[in-house]
Amino acid sequence: MTNDPIRVAVFGAGGRMGAMVCRAVVECADLALVAAVDPHHAGMDVSRVTGAELPGLQIAPGPEGLESVRTQVAVDFTVLEAARKNLRWCAEHGIHAVVGTTGLTSRDHERFRKVFTESNCVIAPNFAIGAVLLMRLAELAAPHFETAEIVETHHDAKVDAPSGTALRIAERMAAASKEWAPDPTTSQTIKGTRGAEAAPGIRVHSMRLRGAVAHHEVILSTTGQALTIRHDSYDRQSFMPGVVAAIKAAPRLPGVTIGLDKVLGF
Repeated sequence: MTNDPIRVAVFGAGGRMGAMVCRAVVECADLALVAAVDPHHAGMDVSRVTGAELPGLQIAPGPEGLESVRTQVAVDFTVLEAARKNLRWCAEHGIHAVVGTTGLTSRDHERFRKVFTESNCVIAPNFAIGAVLLMRLAELAAPHFETAEIVETHHDAKVDAPSGTALRIAERMAAASKEWAPDPTTSQTIKGTRGAEAAPGIRVHSMRLRGAVAHHEVILSTTGQALTIRHDSYDRQSFMPGVVAAIKAAPRLPGVTIGLDKVLGF
C-alpha cells in the first residue's frame, strides 16, 4: 500500500477544460501532474498556459513519453477523433483513462471495452455531481409518471446535440419505466418542433445559447401533477470535483465505466 500521489497526464491541456483540469490536479495533494499534451500548444510552459503552479513542465505534442514519467491516469478533454486515438494509445500502454470529451457513442464504448484489458477507463458525459444526482432522481421518478420530456441547454461552441447527459438521462428513465403515453402529435407546422425521441416515449430538446455552460431540465407529468428536476452548471469549475474523484477511482474500477455513479458510490 502506498500513499504516493497518483501520477496524472492531461490531454488537451491548452484548452479551457484541459487547463482547468491541470490546475485541479496541481491543487490536489493526492494527485501529481507529470505531463500535459496538446499539439496546438506544444513547447509552451504549463504554468503559462494553464495557470497551474508548475514551472518547468512543457506541453508535449503527443503521448510519447507518458510512460517515461510513469503516468498512471490520463485525462482527456480534447475533440472526438483525437480522444479516440488517445484512448486507444492509453489502452495499448496500460494507462488508466478519464474521459470528458463529448460525442462518444455506444459503439465507441464497446470498442473501448475490447481494448481496455490491462488498464481502466472512466467515461462521463457530465462531471458535475449535481447532474449525476439529477439522472438518479429522474430514474427514480420515471415509474410514477406517464409523460416526460428533457430540455438541455449548452454554450454556442458545443458541436453535438443532444448532449451526452441528456441521452444518458433518457436511457436511464426508459430503463426504469416502459409505460409512457403516446405522443398525440399528428402534424408539425415546422419540422422538428417536437424535438427528437432520445429513448422510447421520451423526447429531448436542445438549445445552444451564447453565455450558457450546461443546463438540464427533466419535466415529468401525469394527471393533475408535474415534477421538474433541473441542474445548472454556471461555471466549468463545477466539473472539477467530479474529475478529481474519477481520477482517484479509475485505478480501482475494472474495464470501462460509463458515468460517475460508481465513482460516487451509487
